[in-house]
Amino acid sequence: MSNPFDLSGRTALVTGSSRGLGRAIAEGLAGAGARIILNGINSRRLEDAATEMRAAGYDVLTAVFDVTDEAAIVSAFASFDADNISVDILVNNAGMQFRKPMVELATADWQRVIDTNLTSAFVIGREAARRMMTRGQGKIINIGSLTSELARATVAPYTVAKGGIKMLTKAMAAEWGEHGIQANAIGPGYMVTDMNEALISNPQFDSWVKTRTPARRWGRPEELAGTAVYLASSAADYVNGQIIYVDGGMISVL
Repeated sequence: MSNPFDLSGRTALVTGSSRGLGRAIAEGLAGAGARIILNGINSRRLEDAATEMRAAGYDVLTAVFDVTDEAAIVSAFASFDADNISVDILVNNAGMQFRKPMVELATADWQRVIDTNLTSAFVIGREAARRMMTRGQGKIINIGSLTSELARATVAPYTVAKGGIKMLTKAMAAEWGEHGIQANAIGPGYMVTDMNEALISNPQFDSWVKTRTPARRWGRPEELAGTAVYLASSAADYVNGQIIYVDGGMISVL
């Protein structure tokens, strides 16, 4: 019996993947056999990541484009087409955080978070799906958050964007499922990443996370890899429109 988790022969585009969660997911997919397209806006950081992954024996390409620039996204996919590169797996990981009370929040800052965390997943997902539909198969994995379900003060645009990711995933499943495309999401808990560095170094917040989480610790980026491989693989061919929380149990308890 063949291994249903084997991703050999498939190409995965992971946005925002030069470091952090995206890099960990990219390495997990590569370890399962996929060719990886790393994405980011810092070309030097991206090439450094690609070099490190190639040294580990992985097949890695890079695509430098801003996920909030629709023209750049369209151009990137046109380049993939010209080079006969089929994106079989898309991981919409790119994101940002911005903390400020809503009464002090400028509309431009709100829009920037929404564009980066939500609209980009729609635009890149649309471009990928157009091509996946012609092939009759494809996997889309959107990265949500605990805030896809729960809110916290001072992160309203992030919360709204990640709540939107949950419903965007369901909308993708509703429209594209008949074309052999499965769209699912992963909701990470509190992870040790550069974006969370200020929170990790705050003793009060660090204690709150550890007390609030049944696992009594922060998550590690590589702990998302198994879920990503599963959702990207044929083992999940009948899983569609779901969000799986990888959070040490936080969302399950009061």
